[in-house]
Amino acid sequence: MNEKLQWLRNKMNSLNLQGMIISNPTNIKYLTNIDAEGTLLITRKENIYITDGRYIEHVHSILTLYDEIIVYDAKDISKDDYENFFMFCENVGFEEHYITYATYKEYMIKYKINNFVETEHIIEKQRMIKDEEELENIKKACSITDDCFSYLLGYIKPGLTEKQIAKEIEEYYKTRTDGLAFETIVASGENTSKPHAVPTDRKIQEEDIITIDMGCKVNGYCSDMTRTFFVGKVPEQVKPIYDLVLKNQLQVLEDYKEGAVIRQITRKVENDFKLNGKHNLIHSLGHGVGLDVHEPPYICARNESMLKENMVVTNEPGIYISGKFGVRIEDTVQITKFGCIKLTNSEKNYIII
Repeated sequence: MNEKLQWLRNKMNSLNLQGMIISNPTNIKYLTNIDAEGTLLITRKENIYITDGRYIEHVHSILTLYDEIIVYDAKDISKDDYENFFMFCENVGFEEHYITYATYKEYMIKYKINNFVETEHIIEKQRMIKDEEELENIKKACSITDDCFSYLLGYIKPGLTEKQIAKEIEEYYKTRTDGLAFETIVASGENTSKPHAVPTDRKIQEEDIITIDMGCKVNGYCSDMTRTFFVGKVPEQVKPIYDLVLKNQLQVLEDYKEGAVIRQITRKVENDFKLNGKHNLIHSLGHGVGLDVHEPPYICARNESMLKENMVVTNEPGIYISGKFGVRIEDTVQITKFGCIKLTNSEKNYIII
């Protein structure tokens, strides 16, 4: 049996679960590499994947005998079959943060479940620690993101619109990766004051400030990087803000390591921002990156947990002056025992095109 499914069975045993229904497609992808619509059942003796007949051939092309997964076409399963899947299972786990209450009730009746038990993100928590294959996919995605940014520095010029630049990024990724990890943020001028700006028809101007937040996917795994840069020169009013953001971004890279307390790292940045002009950190300092571009752990002052080796997280302090400009600098990094490894390595000192 594949190692991730064996881990899950061991975890279920420790929680006194005799079965589990996995509905979240990202968790299914993590456990089995299946990327087709369907539901994964972990029963007492078998691993079962129920899907639509249109995906049967595709699913079989992904799985090997090593996976030990039985694939069913949903239309071939009878009412009795559904009720027998979890026969003699006292407790069956479900993903309470993913399914609706209507689906919960449907599962209870369809599978004739005795006791449905919340599983409290057990798979998501395991996904926080990346194995070597996962790390390699993320590293490739980050390397391509660096390459894309280098290309953009030669492509962007006054007169291009934010939408045109975003489209160019999408095209660059389309021919080299699985595509975008998320909708690209391209913001210029006053639009950079919006952390989640949507590209507009605004044209790049001389002496503009530009923020680009972008990422791609390789074999389903994401990258995430943000750079703020300038056309012609760095405006004087931006320099102290840029310097403050960069100073803290570099400090966080020093602080990130196994055993570091997330709350303490975040508070350190928040306090420095306030001491230097009462600026607030209006979004999280970072987040986990993997099959989802935003996944646990979340790097914020509310999180009192510690970083662990082979977590992959972002480091993205930002300051935003409403209606004027904003600065964000973000890297994706791998946590190690004694520090962190930057996986995105594009220039961060004043970048002028």
